[in-house]
Amino acid sequence: MAEYNIKHITRYTYASTVIDCSNQLMLYPINDSLQIVKSHELTVSNDPVIEIFTDFFENKIGVFAVIEPHNELRIESEIVVTTTPVILPVDEHPVSLQWEELQRICGIFPYMDFMHLEKFKADEEIKKLLSGIIDFTKSPLENAKTLSTFVYENFEYKKGVTTVETQVDEILKLKAGVCQDFAHILLVMLHISGIPARYVSGYICPKAHEFRGEGATHAWVEAYIPFYGWLGLDPTNNCIVSDRHVRLAIGRNFSDCTPVKGTYKGSSEHVLEVSVIINNGELKKNLVEDIAPSFSYTSKNPGINNNSYQRYLEMQQQQQ
Repeated sequence: MAEYNIKHITRYTYASTVIDCSNQLMLYPINDSLQIVKSHELTVSNDPVIEIFTDFFENKIGVFAVIEPHNELRIESEIVVTTTPVILPVDEHPVSLQWEELQRICGIFPYMDFMHLEKFKADEEIKKLLSGIIDFTKSPLENAKTLSTFVYENFEYKKGVTTVETQVDEILKLKAGVCQDFAHILLVMLHISGIPARYVSGYICPKAHEFRGEGATHAWVEAYIPFYGWLGLDPTNNCIVSDRHVRLAIGRNFSDCTPVKGTYKGSSEHVLEVSVIINNGELKKNLVEDIAPSFSYTSKNPGINNNSYQRYLEMQQQQQ
């Protein structure tokens, strides 16, 4: 078993005073047989009341609002979690029977939600690509691992070339991105191949800086393996998910699992900074205070719109 102390700090700084800030948080770690949450403390500036509910995919979600004027929003989440080793699947059933099982379940709940294929222009391009990779004489497990390795070997891990809104066509064109993009491509490939797959957000816990994606939230994929269940595949690091991965949420895609999102009234110009600190022991306070953000994003004011009514609408509600 492994134990981790994880501190996740999200900080929005606005260019001018904003009001009516409503937010949704998906920062509550999953608690199950593979992952035991020993403690979780969540604090938000201005100390709003956080209401908690469970979504369709059984993720725990918090919602809150800061009505009064403010220039900064700071969200801190600190968890202590224990993870257990993953028992890997064994290909003991006939290959043909495994593919038949996938065909049987793909149209029923809950697997049908994880077979949804988004629309994109490169559909035929990916199908042609998969025709040279997928081998139906091999098991779904072997094919899923092969696809994960393909993404790892053919896409460059590169920060700053994509955003949370970057679509499949653009990722394919760039052949680069970060963990979210690697997961996005693998999801599409698995779905086209007839394997249910879902998006997972969380953290990766390195020992000697050997993993890509440390120091921030991480993303990977879970593929459904017949007669076994959901198996995590991390295409960013070309590995099967282990007790070094901590899960926050699962869903069909990134939008189902976004750690923090919301709206507010005010200028669109703001700075977002995210820091994630992971430790095997207790976090040192001075380390947390001095740590530089691992992710920073600045949203500039797009300029003055001559349409005064449109400008008014843009000022009334901004997406963060």
